[in-house]
Amino acid sequence: MSKRQIKLGLSMRQLGYHAGGWRHPAVPADGAMRIAHFAHIAQTAERGLFDMVFLADGLGLRQRDNPPGSLARSDRNVELEPLTMLAALAMVTSHIGLVATASTSYNEPFHIARKFASIDHISGGRAGWNIVTSWSEEEAWNFNRDRHFDYDERYDRAAEFVEVTKGLWDSWDQDAFVRDKAEGLFFRPDGLHVLNHAGPHFQVRGPLTVERPVQGYPVLVQAGSSEAGQEIAAASADVCFVAHTDLGDAQAYYRSVKSKLARHGRDEDALKILPGLLAIVAPTEAEARNKYEELQALIHPLVGLAHVYGPMGDLSAYPIDGPVPVPNDPQHRSRAKVLLDMAARNNWTIRDLYLAASMGRGHRTVIGTPGQVADAMQEWVDGRGADGFNIIPATLPGGIEDFVDLVVPELQDRGVYRTVYEGATLRENLGVPRPASRHA
Repeated sequence: MSKRQIKLGLSMRQLGYHAGGWRHPAVPADGAMRIAHFAHIAQTAERGLFDMVFLADGLGLRQRDNPPGSLARSDRNVELEPLTMLAALAMVTSHIGLVATASTSYNEPFHIARKFASIDHISGGRAGWNIVTSWSEEEAWNFNRDRHFDYDERYDRAAEFVEVTKGLWDSWDQDAFVRDKAEGLFFRPDGLHVLNHAGPHFQVRGPLTVERPVQGYPVLVQAGSSEAGQEIAAASADVCFVAHTDLGDAQAYYRSVKSKLARHGRDEDALKILPGLLAIVAPTEAEARNKYEELQALIHPLVGLAHVYGPMGDLSAYPIDGPVPVPNDPQHRSRAKVLLDMAARNNWTIRDLYLAASMGRGHRTVIGTPGQVADAMQEWVDGRGADGFNIIPATLPGGIEDFVDLVVPELQDRGVYRTVYEGATLRENLGVPRPASRHA
């Protein structure tokens, strides 16, 4: 196999990605509200030389009580605000990148530019912004709106939002602040640039009231797979987080996004594509399978039914261990057909169906030994379906502890993963270029 170096992020939201994981005896059920929980996770990932930790976020309680009773049995409800958390984590880590989600629909560019520039300075150049447009009505209801922005409007707004934010980060030259006490000169007047942006969505004068970020711009992360999302990624992103379970689909996406970079004057290596990967790993395959079965047994039936409610409707009135019925007027017809075909092909019950649908939340899942997990990772990286992976542990902190203790040494032995951090900033460790100011 080749020696393409694997990049790693850790999605550290809440208590892990498994629907029943919060019930596991090794998981602190109140962890999502405790900074000590996240500090331990980030420090463990840093011990494993991860490029970054990543905090997904939503601005509303997006899960509905369908079927009734399911909402109260889910852990997807309260958590610490991510930018506040990044500032705290910067003080207990020294090398790992710190990435958080912030919406372009329900923020203003000046807010985002100021907060991420501050975190970049606090962390010594380790900040990253995951750019999202938000998608749910529940979020709109929290921001003076009855309905969310329509698709075209929210992507147009996002594109302008990012450009304004970058313009604000360019408000000051990197060496503008001379702070010459003898001369009485705090900054060079020619090092200040007022943005004066006026566009269809934003009017922002500037300048930003924080020095230019240590990295020029914080690392820009984008998670959309749509054509519009790919264009934003090709123009501005340094990292793409995506969900793929099939290598062919991953390769097609990889080719599509990388092919768009040249027309934006960018090299292919300037953007790292990291699909999500849920790995359940143990010294033997049997032990890994036992871990998986133990987690599956923790999924309450109502929580499992909630995972298939969108495409299949309310199945709570049917026998849980009976056959899967054909849904009546499903909300998501294509997804319903996929699930029905899978159920028919495997002779699944309703319980079998929701157990399959609850695992991985649409991301690739690998269950096995450290060698088997490493093989699965190398197959995609060598096959140009990924530059690395965003690890989404089934449970936290156990999932990242297992990965760092078992998989990381295997990758290092193969020569495909670092044994020491290459630089001091997230950009240096990822190997993505530092952007020049538009005023340079």
